[in-house]
Amino acid sequence: MAELVYDKTGRLLFTKEMAEEYTILAPQMLPDHFAMLESILQEAGYKVKMLSTTGHTILEEGQKYVHNDACFPAILVIGQLIDAIHRGGYDPHKVALFITQTGGGCRASNYLYLLRKALTRAGLDYVPVVSLNLSGMEKNPGFKLTLPILRKAVFAVIYGDLMMNVGWQVRPYEVTKGATDKCLQECREYLLGEMRQGRGMTYKSMVKNFDYIIEQFKAVPVQGEQKVRVGVVGEIYVKYAPLGNNDLANFLLSEGVEPVIPGLMDFIIFKVYNRDVDVDLYGGHIAKKKLCQFLEKYLMKYQHALIDALKRSNRFRAPGDFNDLHKMIHGYLGDGNKMGEGWLLTAEMLELIHSGVPNIVCTQPFGCLPNHIVGKGMIRRIKEDYPDSNIVAIDYDPGATRINQENRIKLMLANAQKKREMAEAK
Repeated sequence: MAELVYDKTGRLLFTKEMAEEYTILAPQMLPDHFAMLESILQEAGYKVKMLSTTGHTILEEGQKYVHNDACFPAILVIGQLIDAIHRGGYDPHKVALFITQTGGGCRASNYLYLLRKALTRAGLDYVPVVSLNLSGMEKNPGFKLTLPILRKAVFAVIYGDLMMNVGWQVRPYEVTKGATDKCLQECREYLLGEMRQGRGMTYKSMVKNFDYIIEQFKAVPVQGEQKVRVGVVGEIYVKYAPLGNNDLANFLLSEGVEPVIPGLMDFIIFKVYNRDVDVDLYGGHIAKKKLCQFLEKYLMKYQHALIDALKRSNRFRAPGDFNDLHKMIHGYLGDGNKMGEGWLLTAEMLELIHSGVPNIVCTQPFGCLPNHIVGKGMIRRIKEDYPDSNIVAIDYDPGATRINQENRIKLMLANAQKKREMAEAK
């Protein structure tokens, strides 16, 4: 068994010896993206397992070991990790836990400490926690985010965004159930194979892979007329994670509609842009601003390539870019509204409406005040400007029942279908 090593502050370190022996458990958020990230980390030598577990015991563990004033995503993520130790069949003395740590406001900076406190309360303080951060807040000798890993992760995000985009445009219409998921798995394996050989990670090869992915999804047999489209926005975890939103996307699919889910790249660019605009709002080093602007330009170049590939397809709808979103928010919120998803959440609702998707589910977790302000708090203003918009805010918290959430969504869908029938009758 690996020796437990602590730093000067008493923090348990994840050592090189642990990296060889331990299974690292991580919460999953986006199935398409995180499956690729899991493989990338495994190929880098880490025994990573992304958790896709569900069940009431996860909520029970979270409520037992996390203070009930913490946000709902914190309760679920920490509950899922502890539940995996208790019920996942792992040796508790040979597991470590991953948690993200951005250094931002609210849960982005509190999850790490909440998790360690929960482990102590559960008698699992011998389990090391690895903080995934880019700000140097914590370091562990047994885990490093190297440039090759980061480079592959960026491509995993952009490829994941494309596959999620076209996947949800095909899945509601597939002739053979499961054909879209099979295509998704084949594309993912192809892309990972490319990365193993050092390919698919230049701009030119990426564009080629975009066309390959699109052609594979175009080949999936489809049928039926255009369904009602429903956008999904909200706090990042409950927007994307099936555990956080009770598998919302598949519920919408079962109700006969086409889910429209914005990609992750806008959120990443948004976070970089916030560091850029901080210098204008609060002061700071011009070097920081220049670096952030360089990263924005780099990420947006790849985002534009994805959008252009969708436009070339003559089949799939393409979203707007980050600049389009930023322009839409003018007159609604300022750049200083950046905690949580900040102005981006409101901008995503506006972008959906402008792209012909007025039906929107806004996912709102308990304990995330910034997202209630820029989500539920902006709905009335948006409806005043766009009377035909059909937006419902759904609360996700430990006391909310799935049936009540789904019934509220069904009412919104009934309204959407009624409006469609009235439009067709004109």
